[in-house]
Amino acid sequence: RNIAQFVGRTIDDEHPILDARLPAGSRVAAVLPPCSRKGTTLSIRKFSKGSPSFVDLINRGSISKDAARFLDVCIYLGKNTIISGGTGSGKTTLLNVLGSRIPGTQRLLIIEDSSELKIKTGHTVYFETKHPDAMGKGEVTIRDLIKSALRLRPDRIVVGEVRGPEALDLITAMNTGHGGSMGTTHANTPYDALVRLETLAMMGDTQVPVGAIRRQIAAAIHLVVQIKRMDDGTRKVTNISEVIPEVDDSGRYILRDIFKFVQRGKTADGKIVGEHVATGYLPTFLGEIELNRLPFPKEKFTPPSWYVPTKIAS
Repeated sequence: RNIAQFVGRTIDDEHPILDARLPAGSRVAAVLPPCSRKGTTLSIRKFSKGSPSFVDLINRGSISKDAARFLDVCIYLGKNTIISGGTGSGKTTLLNVLGSRIPGTQRLLIIEDSSELKIKTGHTVYFETKHPDAMGKGEVTIRDLIKSALRLRPDRIVVGEVRGPEALDLITAMNTGHGGSMGTTHANTPYDALVRLETLAMMGDTQVPVGAIRRQIAAAIHLVVQIKRMDDGTRKVTNISEVIPEVDDSGRYILRDIFKFVQRGKTADGKIVGEHVATGYLPTFLGEIELNRLPFPKEKFTPPSWYVPTKIAS
């Protein structure tokens, strides 16, 4: 209760769940009995103080140099990106890294439920949602903040976690000139990430037909980056997939893996052995890379001799 009062929240018999952020940035989650059957449960999630970089991810084996350089190119070209993964897979860390590569001349607007991101660029504006007061008034949602953000002429919008009907607002913003926007969502595969966004977009009071939403999602999102916490505890980017801006005859999304992690075995102590490889698929925006003379030659997309490429993202 002291923690809740300190951050201006309430936790009592009527409100037995607390989700808050401490001034230092740590996340606090608490549940009181009887919802927590064995007594009060408290979790404090602390984040590292330093700002991660691609070098840190490469040294940890989370991503290869070529895959990291490719993502850097995509950020520069303003490709809309969704980071997908499970809880604790490293989505926020990866979003911090990608966000830090945004050119400093662009205005970045960050919208979060509880502020976690630490993106350092030349012009960054942070927005955070507001919970209702004791009378149930004064709530400000992510959806409200996205609408306000669009009036501030942002170059890019970043939503820390898309988990409600604000998905439709973010997709609309991506489709209306805010290239290079990003967000994270919970899903196990790149395809599932798009399906989840579709489901979230339909949660609100929208009357948009599902076919129209699917086409908007396919047109708005250029890349899905899948990250996973592996069996040995390491976190790896498993797929970097391009979303083709159309749906097939059955109304399904079309994805193509550009880079993927291929597990080749395990060591005696249970460590996963594998590597990130190019699949051989050339992104549709290869011409943009060459036109801008970016240092990522076509040969970087050539797969190793042992790899058998697959056409559809898993």
